Amino acid sequence: MSKHINYKEKRSFAKKALEFKEYQVEIGQSFQNEKLLYQAFTHSSYVNEHRKKPYEDNERLEFLGDAVLELTISQFLFKKYPMMSEGELTKLRAAIVCEPSLVSFAQNLNFGRLILLGKGEEMTGGRERPALLADVFEAFIGALYLDQGLDAVVSFLDKYVIPKINEGAFSHVMDFKSQLQELVQRDTKGILEYKILQEKGPAHNREFVTTVSLDGEIFGTGSGKSKKEAEQHAAQEALSKLQKLKK
Repeated sequence: MSKHINYKEKRSFAKKALEFKEYQVEIGQSFQNEKLLYQAFTHSSYVNEHRKKPYEDNERLEFLGDAVLELTISQFLFKKYPMMSEGELTKLRAAIVCEPSLVSFAQNLNFGRLILLGKGEEMTGGRERPALLADVFEAFIGALYLDQGLDAVVSFLDKYVIPKINEGAFSHVMDFKSQLQELVQRDTKGILEYKILQEKGPAHNREFVTTVSLDGEIFGTGSGKSKKEAEQHAAQEALSKLQKLKK
């Protein structure tokens, strides 16, 4: 009976190893030490059910990945938003590295299908558990850092996380009006003015269109469900244009 179990385990692990190899091709990564990759996806429940095997869970890698992720995201934000205050940078970073965001990144990368889980955890839906997915994402970052260094982590984030930031996925926590005001006060000393260009839609679903001008010249137009949101979007566009003019 034990030989049968050993054979089943070996066959299962060989299948999983193939999955990991194929997945690395999918996401454009190639681990030099694949044991680190396996460890990143190994939950403690799997280790508990295979005590006689030399498996390690991903908790230590998660600890490391959390720190590496904070550093790389901080560096990106510091360079991208020169007008943003320390408080705003902290708030934005917190939104990017919080559990719901990490879960979203892990889901977009289909991390769930690769996780090594114990039978009990599997039966209770662990593969889709938010906290578990967030932990795996951090552990993966930790494994990638150990395997290939910080540059590899930056390249990975440039491909799978930074585009989300650039697309405005976290703009709800960013104060573009303050950044624009600071830029104008520092460089041009001009006068900023926001004007409501249009209000449309029924009262329960109003949409506002706003412009922002600098010394009478319109630099940004934005829309939103409130005047404040429309102004923020207008300021974001103006900020982008003015920063390009400076280069």
